[in-house]
Amino acid sequence: MKEPILSIRDLYYVYGNGQAALEGVSIDINEGEKIAVIGSNGAGKSTFFLNVNGVLTSKSGEIRYRGTIINKKNLKELRKNIGIVFQDADNQIIASTVRAEVGFGPMNLKLPQEEVIRRVDEALAYMNILDFEDRPPHYLSGGEKKKVTIADIIAMKSEIIIFDEPTAALDPLNAEMLEEILSKLSMEEKTILISTHDVDFAYRWAQRVLVFCQGKIIADGTPLEIFQEEEVLKKANLKRPIMLAVYEALVEEHLLANEKIYPKSIREFREMLSKMRRSTLLSG
Repeated sequence: MKEPILSIRDLYYVYGNGQAALEGVSIDINEGEKIAVIGSNGAGKSTFFLNVNGVLTSKSGEIRYRGTIINKKNLKELRKNIGIVFQDADNQIIASTVRAEVGFGPMNLKLPQEEVIRRVDEALAYMNILDFEDRPPHYLSGGEKKKVTIADIIAMKSEIIIFDEPTAALDPLNAEMLEEILSKLSMEEKTILISTHDVDFAYRWAQRVLVFCQGKIIADGTPLEIFQEEEVLKKANLKRPIMLAVYEALVEEHLLANEKIYPKSIREFREMLSKMRRSTLLSG
């Protein structure tokens, strides 16, 4: 079996006021996985992310990246390979132009100037933001800022990309744009972790869902497994995704045969209904 790209054991983190934020978190993350991290506010999701990419240092526990235990000496390796896109883009953007912003990370890696320029050009083209490379990023729209912060991580060539509430404050058009970018990154076998309160998004996008509650992971499974667990949802103060609730209601009312297809989007739901209608016509 292939070694996990990231392995975490018994991670504990306590804030300066003595409040415990993580209490013995253990998890293996495999290369190329699409993981949604869900739970109510204060459950420990953001603290977990900041520990995982080395911004915060845990009280105790072990983090292994590609089999190597992370310590003070090799912490830069973790930060280089695990990028984080914060919820509020303004908290991440520091440079005076978009080009300087995207080049900040590669420059800190002390790469040759030619390599920095190449990476920046690639990241700007990838995110389709070459047109405003010389503009001040703080004057961009919310969706454009989000593109810049993702370009920051792409320029670093991070193998694992963490998104903390990426759709927060985005309008529907920009939220759709973000999902397209996530699909593109997934096809390139990037490992992606996303914290979100949007259970409908988690249900249709993720391959795996982690549920945090009071600093612990209380459930780990496929979206269907997680969202069919009433006790887990109740404990973590979560609701069922709309598509799952609609499907199960139609089955319960005998308006649909329970073929356990479980559509995750409107498109999949329409396709399911179309197939059922064709099947009924053929059998009739």
